[in-house]
Amino acid sequence: MIGSNVPKHLVVAARTGFLSSMRAKSYPWQQVAGTLNMDARSIDLVDLGAAPMPVNDAAVVQDYIEKTIQVQAKEWNISVWISDGAVKDDQTGSLETKVRSAGDNFQKHINKRVFQVLNAGDSQTYGPAYDSQDFFDSDHADIGAAYNTAQDNENALALSLDNFNTVWTAAQSFRDDQGEFTEYGYDLLVCNPSLFVTARNITANMEAMDTANREMNPFSGLLKPPVTSAHLDTTAWYLIASSEQHKPLIVAMREQPHLQHAWFDPQQPDGGRHYFKFYARYEVFYGDWRLATQGNS
Repeated sequence: MIGSNVPKHLVVAARTGFLSSMRAKSYPWQQVAGTLNMDARSIDLVDLGAAPMPVNDAAVVQDYIEKTIQVQAKEWNISVWISDGAVKDDQTGSLETKVRSAGDNFQKHINKRVFQVLNAGDSQTYGPAYDSQDFFDSDHADIGAAYNTAQDNENALALSLDNFNTVWTAAQSFRDDQGEFTEYGYDLLVCNPSLFVTARNITANMEAMDTANREMNPFSGLLKPPVTSAHLDTTAWYLIASSEQHKPLIVAMREQPHLQHAWFDPQQPDGGRHYFKFYARYEVFYGDWRLATQGNS
């Protein structure tokens, strides 16, 4: 609701500045999480799983293996103000600066939230994966799946070229619920900034960094530039299939950040204050654990 005693040009500036900030740049989280627009506060996400493979028997009727997870958005708020004296002194640039930083902070908050959820990887902190397990776990198993051996996307290996190869190779053996290899393209290394030099050598150095033999680095040029986040533990690194149709994490968005309310309080100093409240509803959840594997926590 916009108060009738708030000058219209301030409301326009607030909305325009806020939206400009929201669209100003891309953020690292967008390579790790996809956005899901919700039509209710809480919804059940249903996935039919992998499609069955062809069989040489027309009498065989195959089925999908349904998966379900519930997601519910949380409320997030930012409120800013500018004094009426500043407005009358033609200093509305102050408002625009504050508003732009508010919009940027919503994106920063989503970015922070995504990497905190990735870093936790357990079922206690931010909820379980669709199979009721920790997102990073050693015994993933789909109910009714066509495979018999539990699958493991949880490792405890310091980042190095050899250990990266171990984790990358293990990820190639992941199977879908029909028992078929997923064959996802694991193309993104995510880590704490303290591991950036090692990560960059793994993804871009044409020669193996851990030997004097000048042998070829087979991963050079096959992966995107590493994504770093200080919200990850200092030894944490992850291998992500970032170019698939879906991302390993889900940003469930019920309401995009927007200007929700503006009002004026004449009792405040400097001629009173114009307040602007921005509001959003969203939360981050785990998607398909096969799209991410933990190298180290």
